Amino acid sequence: MTPMRPNAFGRLALAILLTTAVLAACSSTPPPPDWQMNAQSAVERAADAWLAGNDRVAQAEITRARSEVARTGQPALAARLELAHCATRVAALVFDACEGYAPLAIDAAAPEQAYARYLQGEAGSADAERLPSAQRPLAQASLAGAGTDLAPALARIDDPLSRLVAAGVLLRRGQASPAVVADAVATASAQGWRRPLMAWLRVQQERARSGGGAEDDVQRLQRRIELVGGPSPTK
Repeated sequence: MTPMRPNAFGRLALAILLTTAVLAACSSTPPPPDWQMNAQSAVERAADAWLAGNDRVAQAEITRARSEVARTGQPALAARLELAHCATRVAALVFDACEGYAPLAIDAAAPEQAYARYLQGEAGSADAERLPSAQRPLAQASLAGAGTDLAPALARIDDPLSRLVAAGVLLRRGQASPAVVADAVATASAQGWRRPLMAWLRVQQERARSGGGAEDDVQRLQRRIELVGGPSPTK
């Protein structure tokens, strides 16, 4: 797995917010407005900081991104930005209520409402068709029923953050097999994303412990957790 800049957060937001790259490639098209460029930069910096565990910088940058989007006066765009922010939290197994999106939900379009349900682990078959293309096949496989092997579908998601978001949703739905968890650990590790790596390592360790795994495996995972820099879990 080749490390890459963690700009998937930007793609999650800007795939539904902006068309900067397309516009810039067309010489006949006017340059994108400042708010788009500023929002894109802030979103990417927020992702870098949050995935690394730097909350102070992440908060400053997401606040800046929100301010830029607010300049448009379009709640639907603000709702999309909040969903992108919530998606990164799901990637690191922070399963909260996506409070930033809640007051904007009334103005969100059907695809954004479907994505919000997806992040909460509550997507239905009608929602799957409205999800971002990276998430759609796995969501459909997830809804196919018990016994479906979801690890291969997860592995086909090329973008690292999109893959972690999908894995987080599977865990939330109770569908994360050991292979799914191992894939999430490997993905976060390859990118050097401290926050999601810690979260997924702890899931892997807890499963090893509760499932009667070898103590050597539990201790090996503990050494990885300590290397990443987290505190020892309570036994």
